[in-house]
Amino acid sequence: MTKDHHPENERLKHRYRTYMREARQHSEASLDAIDKALHRFEAYNRFKPFRAFHSQQAVGFKHHLASQCNEKTGEPLSVATQHATLAALKAFFVWLVDQPGFRRRLTYSDADYFSMSRGDARIAKTRREPRVPSLEQVQHVIQRMPAGTEIERRDRAVVSFVLLTGARDGAIPSLRLKHVDLAQGRVMFDAREVRTKFSKTFATWFFPVGDDARAIVVEWVGYLQKEALYGPDDPLFPATLVQPGPDRRFRLAGLKRTPWSNATPIRGIFKEAFTNAGLPYCSPHTLRKTLAQLGQRLCPNAEQLKAWSQNLGHEGVLTTFTSYGEVSAARQAEIIKGLGHAPTTLTEAAQLVQRVAAEMVRSGSVGGP
Repeated sequence: MTKDHHPENERLKHRYRTYMREARQHSEASLDAIDKALHRFEAYNRFKPFRAFHSQQAVGFKHHLASQCNEKTGEPLSVATQHATLAALKAFFVWLVDQPGFRRRLTYSDADYFSMSRGDARIAKTRREPRVPSLEQVQHVIQRMPAGTEIERRDRAVVSFVLLTGARDGAIPSLRLKHVDLAQGRVMFDAREVRTKFSKTFATWFFPVGDDARAIVVEWVGYLQKEALYGPDDPLFPATLVQPGPDRRFRLAGLKRTPWSNATPIRGIFKEAFTNAGLPYCSPHTLRKTLAQLGQRLCPNAEQLKAWSQNLGHEGVLTTFTSYGEVSAARQAEIIKGLGHAPTTLTEAAQLVQRVAAEMVRSGSVGGP
């Protein structure tokens, strides 16, 4: 029988997973990626104990990894995947050095053998321009979505709601009707009840993305309250009810008064909506980038941009700039070509630069004066 694990390794991996979850606050997705990286190395090393590690094992594994193919696509593993795998292994062996029984067997320099070449590392870290839908494209998608059934109306309201609020798909299943104030045009992301990133509590006012998205959300909330007789604690977007039909096959039978357990159905709604509209799939999260880019166009001064950033749930405007506000190549060309023909308001430009610089100093990105 082929050995597929080592008892001591399993105990060490369990301790490391606990450390990364509780001490380093890594998400479950990150922990799963670490587990996969460790399993790749163990399988290559025929599940020898970690205490028998030698630097040549890391060197051999790097060459082995470069020759592997993606299980789903059959294509060679990307340099980014190789880099992430090796980085996870390097971090694990750095941690392992300080564990009882390993201080005399391993050194920190042993972990360095999991490093990629500098050239490959640069390639792996190269940021590619993401596919971010324009506001007009998202509006087109929403207009093309059917609304003949209860489920279709909910799905259309989901896409409209994400555009209107920039809500993260992970938070949407936990939203209740009481969190939406239509009169104020506001959504309250209360971390005591809503699954927000880093458990932050904040308010978001509806973004100026046109009247259609807002009307669809208002109509949906009104339907739940007046026709479906939902109360404040009922889900804003109920899950789909699936029941066996007369032919004993399962079929969609409307909505049930319980929320989704995760964001997977929301991503499915987006995939179907974009496909039916004849556009490449864009995840719910990319609409946050759509809103960030819209903010760059609509906010002429630093105060307005700061308010826009806070409306996305960001504590600092620098986050909106660096993580969400990338200027597309087409927009970059448009701006550069237009700079020679349009006057620049120096006061507001200087104010914006000062605000960003202050954010960078506070975040530690650069040194202070």
